[in-house]
Amino acid sequence: MQVPEAAPVSEKPIGLAKAVLFDLDGTLADTAPDLAAAANTMLRDRGLPLVPLEALRKVASSGARGLLGVAFGIMPEHPDYLPMRDEFLANYTADLCVETTLFPGIDALLATLVEREIRWGIVTNKAERLARPLVEQLLLQPSAGCVVGGDTTAHAKPHPAPLLHAAELIGVAPADILYVGDDLRDIQAGHAAGMYTVAAAYGYCGNDLPPAEWGADLLIDSPDALTTLLRGLTDSKS
Repeated sequence: MQVPEAAPVSEKPIGLAKAVLFDLDGTLADTAPDLAAAANTMLRDRGLPLVPLEALRKVASSGARGLLGVAFGIMPEHPDYLPMRDEFLANYTADLCVETTLFPGIDALLATLVEREIRWGIVTNKAERLARPLVEQLLLQPSAGCVVGGDTTAHAKPHPAPLLHAAELIGVAPADILYVGDDLRDIQAGHAAGMYTVAAAYGYCGNDLPPAEWGADLLIDSPDALTTLLRGLTDSKS
């Protein structure tokens, strides 16, 4: 889908961001290759045909539920789901960051945030025991103000609790935070937390609704678009 680099979707003013929070899978990092490999290992072990990466990429943000749904056609209510989920997670944990990379432009975006003293952090539905080592292996840990996983609080996104917890950790009011994500639940969580929401249309976006219809305040087609926008905002306030 082609969208303008940074397209306002709502009339809500972006203001001067004091912090930016990011989803992880499909927003900061392209984790789909390693997630797909964990599912395909299960298929290979059973002598079943492998599933192409592109068929699995769009559900990567949904983790085990999404990958197993496409690879095996099972959902959480299936009697075999829990043991297969555990097998999937064991495979993924063993090869957490083999082909995973940051999306193009993320390095420059994070460098801009650090340079302009805009705090940033990560709020993901990935379990914290997986999120933290992945963040470390991607060399994001030194400048990240927080890493909040799907099990850090009592609720996962689209509930606002993880985002509100992250706001407390970095010491910034929710109204002064941008939350960037590639899934509808990211935008729902951001709105519920009272944050400015940014839909990352370059990510997995594995929903029936296109990103332009998620109700985000801003739609971006690349990390570079957000970098340019933030540079312009901070330059105009200097």
